[in-house]
Amino acid sequence: MIYCGIDEAGRGPLAGDVYAAAVILPERYDLPGLNDSKKLSAKKRDVLFRLIREQAVSCAVASASVREIEEHNILEAALLAMRRAADGLSVKPDLLLVDGNIARGFDVPAKAVVGGDGLEACISAASVLAKVSRDRAMIELDALYPQYGFAKHKGYGTAAHISALREFGPCPAHRLSFLRRILHA
Repeated sequence: MIYCGIDEAGRGPLAGDVYAAAVILPERYDLPGLNDSKKLSAKKRDVLFRLIREQAVSCAVASASVREIEEHNILEAALLAMRRAADGLSVKPDLLLVDGNIARGFDVPAKAVVGGDGLEACISAASVLAKVSRDRAMIELDALYPQYGFAKHKGYGTAAHISALREFGPCPAHRLSFLRRILHA
């Protein structure tokens, strides 16, 4: 049975695309300290990112754009990114293990695993790939829109980010539907 872990990164931020990754790990792998990406330092995630890509039987990263988030809503956009990641695999899995409580719309059988990023190694690996990929994209956005500090807070609603939004208004990377309460408070 070939298992594939799937996880997303970036459902909560006020800006940037939502990312997802799909990872099929081999029976034996050497990924020291692998865990839910939120429990790892940025440095540790970067090391694991490289190791996962080197050792995975197959892996893929995909995203859904800010426009798609606005068009569909964040849950549907996250599922879209997850489906794109699953579709990007070079090996077809028998079962997808999807972090969270919703697993629908996939072309292969899928099972939701609540807290899966801390329970299943393949989901932990997917969480690392998704998080690092999204963080790198936010650093690139920071170069385009330095006034917001995306490289530092990665688009989350920190005090500094909200202050910048109030001073400069939103940029094209912002999710306007997420800003209604902030900008009209």
